[in-house]
Amino acid sequence: MTLLDLPTVNATLNTIAGVFLLSGYIAIKNKKKELHIKMMIAALITSAAFLTCYLIYHFHVPSKKFPDLGFIKTVYYLILFPHIILAAVMVPMILKTFWHAYKQDWEKHKKIARITFPIWMYVSVTGVLVYLMLYHWYA
Repeated sequence: MTLLDLPTVNATLNTIAGVFLLSGYIAIKNKKKELHIKMMIAALITSAAFLTCYLIYHFHVPSKKFPDLGFIKTVYYLILFPHIILAAVMVPMILKTFWHAYKQDWEKHKKIARITFPIWMYVSVTGVLVYLMLYHWYA
C-alpha cells in the first residue's frame, strides 16, 4: 500500500463507520444496549483510524482539485463545505457524547447524542460522496 491508496482506505473507513453508527442507532432504538455500546465503540475506533489516515495523507499529498465542470462543481462544493465544517465540529461532540456515556450520565448522553448522531452520519456519508466525486465520477 502507498500513500495514494489512502483516499480509498478513508472512504472505506467512512463507510464502515456509517454502518456501525446506523447499527448502533437501530440497536438502541430496539433496547439492545450492549449491542449499541459495541457498535458505537466500533464507530469511534473506525473514525479515529479514518482521521489518522486522513491526516497522514494530507500531510504528504497536496489536495486534489475538483475539475471545472460548471454546475457539478457547484454541487460538489455544496456537499464539501458543510462536510468540512461539520467534520471539525463533530470531533468534540463525539468525545463529549462518549464521555457522558462513560460517566453513565444517560440524560446528558441522550441529549447530545441526538445532535451528534445525525452530524456524524452526515459527515460519514458525505465523506464517501466527496471521495466518489473527486476520485471516480469526475476524475
